[in-house]
Amino acid sequence: MGLRQQAQQLHKEAHVFYLAFKHPRVHWYARLVAICAASYLLSPIQLIPNFIPGIGFLDDLLVLFLGAKLLRKITPPDVWTECRELAEKAKLRRSEEIGWAAAVGVPVAVVALWLLVGLAGSALIAAYIHHH
Repeated sequence: MGLRQQAQQLHKEAHVFYLAFKHPRVHWYARLVAICAASYLLSPIQLIPNFIPGIGFLDDLLVLFLGAKLLRKITPPDVWTECRELAEKAKLRRSEEIGWAAAVGVPVAVVALWLLVGLAGSALIAAYIHHH
């Protein structure tokens, strides 16, 4: 799996965890695990400071991995299935929205660029003719 696919998979998993966190059937202690893991990741005070090259993010990865494993273990399996399906539908919806935006945005950008180049060229020609 390439880096792009791994990043997309990580994004999808983060969305699944977010949906699980908001799910009404998730217990308070599962939410507490998620909050503690997120708080540690966002905290400026950490066991290994992030500015240390190479090893700075190891503790973040460990906390994220352990928090995810624990959260997955204490959350009902049917909730995970439901949240995973919702995340997949959201991913497909985002893909369709991006595709639609690209189908409209790219031609508009090309036309705008051509108009800008045409106006700039006309202004340069007019300035040259007026100057000479």
